Amino acid sequence: MQSRIVGTTMPVLELLLQPGESVISEAGELSWMTQTIAMNTHTQLGGGGGFFGAIKRMAGGGTLFMTEYTAQGYPGEVAFAAKIPGHILPIEVSPGHEFMIHRHGFLCGTPQIQLGVGFQQSLGAGIFGGDGFLLQKVTGYGTAWLELGGEIVVRDLQPGETLRVHPGHVGAFQSSVNFQITRIQGIRNMFFGGDGIFLAALTGPGRVWLQTLPLANLAHALEPYLPHSSGEGTRNVGTAAVVGGIVGSLLDRNS
Repeated sequence: MQSRIVGTTMPVLELLLQPGESVISEAGELSWMTQTIAMNTHTQLGGGGGFFGAIKRMAGGGTLFMTEYTAQGYPGEVAFAAKIPGHILPIEVSPGHEFMIHRHGFLCGTPQIQLGVGFQQSLGAGIFGGDGFLLQKVTGYGTAWLELGGEIVVRDLQPGETLRVHPGHVGAFQSSVNFQITRIQGIRNMFFGGDGIFLAALTGPGRVWLQTLPLANLAHALEPYLPHSSGEGTRNVGTAAVVGGIVGSLLDRNS
């Protein structure tokens, strides 16, 4: 299998598969493929292990069904494009080298990659931290490709070193990194600082990949241009229609 990432702002991952080679992705990720690629969609992929295994994968932010793309008879190409401006990051997964990623971070992977719920601290982290703390866990062995929004900032944390991060900016981290929920200190900071109430505390050792453009931030920045009720007039209607369609499609694919 050969891979290449094409583009900068809106990259696409192109995979050249030899006969018999396969790659898996969640539903709705395909961009294009050649005629020698066969699709097979079911719940057993990605560590699904049947219906209940697929439900567990969904709880981590994945989809119920996954699709396997296999080159049959001849080499073939399959491509997966980024859904928002950002980067595509390849990671090598094996027992003892596992990863936590943000809930929509998985783009595709080799067939032995498994996805599951990634609450590293507790279920309360997912409830009180919001979507930013709902993490997928990537296990198994092989190569996985992640999609991170905006630019990527890599931090290598030493043992005991802690980095406090707004939850949406947590892109991925090695499973050796401890994940906890901390509350912003000070009543005025919590309610008037505009940064929310909780932060993710990541404590080393291990590597952390931060993303500068969470999907929620992109949607918030474009919100003033979205169409509103008719009583608010027709200001920016043309722009709102175009931008609204773009944001709507992004949110639909990430819901």
